[in-house]
Amino acid sequence: MSIPIALTIAGSDSGGGAGIQADLKTFQAFGCFGTSAVTAITVQNTRGVTGVHPIPVDTVRAQIAAVATDLPPAACKTGMLATSELVRAVAVSIREHAMANYVLDPVMVASSGDRLLDADAERTIMDELLPLAACVTPNLDEAAILVGFAVGDEEGMRRAAQVLVERGARSALLKGGHLRGAELVDVLWDGSDWHEWRRPKLETRSTHGTGCTLSAGIAAGLAHGRSLRQSVEDALDYVQRAMAAAPGLGGGHGPLNHLVAGRL
Repeated sequence: MSIPIALTIAGSDSGGGAGIQADLKTFQAFGCFGTSAVTAITVQNTRGVTGVHPIPVDTVRAQIAAVATDLPPAACKTGMLATSELVRAVAVSIREHAMANYVLDPVMVASSGDRLLDADAERTIMDELLPLAACVTPNLDEAAILVGFAVGDEEGMRRAAQVLVERGARSALLKGGHLRGAELVDVLWDGSDWHEWRRPKLETRSTHGTGCTLSAGIAAGLAHGRSLRQSVEDALDYVQRAMAAAPGLGGGHGPLNHLVAGRL
């Protein structure tokens, strides 16, 4: 039996709900063999982040090379990259190892509101990583930072998605979790077609790691050889079910239930 390999390049979460921990759980739920390159060690739980310790650039590149040369991934994703130097190093590694099906989750701020990316690295993501991405998956706040204008409604989401594709991404999924109202709307633009998904918004505090889980689910689908639209749809469905079945752990923004089944 052939099992597709997926790679996450991201920070760790000592609380287990986000970062590489969430990514590896998601890969497993989708029937992928998960590999990882750790970019930073965080000190965090459901209440917040109290420490961020970036991994040396050479060590991050060595981790990626170790995976790519022996366990070549069918898809990969990036999450928290912490510094401009790490963003550049990861971009070099993705190009050097010709990694396909790359999903860019531009992690900037944790669910708790704590910052996870240096301000000077925002431009570097646009310049270095966006042109490599098969899909970029910002929430509304991250999209506003990347495109330079406020994104607060569906019209703004569509405009931002178009800008991100114009600037190099092959597709952009704008996540509408921060929209006001009772309906959740997610919009995907691939340069030629629009796709959108609408569902009732869940009233829950268990939102820690939703972005990490979604991007990992998309990467897992691409690793299986599924279309981008199908991979996004399956990942959105998985996140919704994982939120609905959340175990209610912790005193802050709790984790999802990654034990719900993904699409194998």
